[in-house]
Amino acid sequence: MTDTDGQPLAPMGDPLPDDAARLLERYPHRDGYLLQLFRVFANSTRFLRKGVPNLLDKESPLSLREREIVTLRVTAQLDCEYEWGVHVTAFAEAAGLTPAQVEATRLGDESSPVWSSDEALLVEVVDALCRDATLSDAVRRRFQRSWDAAQQLEILAVAGTYHTVSYVARVARLPGEAFGARFPDAG
Repeated sequence: MTDTDGQPLAPMGDPLPDDAARLLERYPHRDGYLLQLFRVFANSTRFLRKGVPNLLDKESPLSLREREIVTLRVTAQLDCEYEWGVHVTAFAEAAGLTPAQVEATRLGDESSPVWSSDEALLVEVVDALCRDATLSDAVRRRFQRSWDAAQQLEILAVAGTYHTVSYVARVARLPGEAFGARFPDAG
């Protein structure tokens, strides 16, 4: 371990270093706005090169709806309102998620009546991964029957990626984006 000046993990301001700015060109922007999270990623060009956007492409073997259920459930389980709120605002409608389903990603479980049987299994899989980092034999068998090997790997990769994203956003103490949704009240 090296001795450092205790630099906090925080969003980088403008102007961004040239190498980081070039890499961030491939990251999604919202009406020209670069998310605070991506500005945190800019602290490491290595992280930017290996980062998140590669799983958000149209070539995924999963539907947008499946990817968003995984993303919303992981970020909700890890109490990452920042990323949950960005995804609710940016993708929930396009993914065909109803307000009740969005709420269930935070407050429900696999038994919530808002889910189809495959979606309920997806929620159960994500919950097991967040809790145990593995699947029981019974859940694993159902998982393998419902998704082919490429889809299974993608589900695991999306879940893992949004674990990392949640860690970064929470350690950096990112406040919610002004446009982002907030967690529903449990009360």
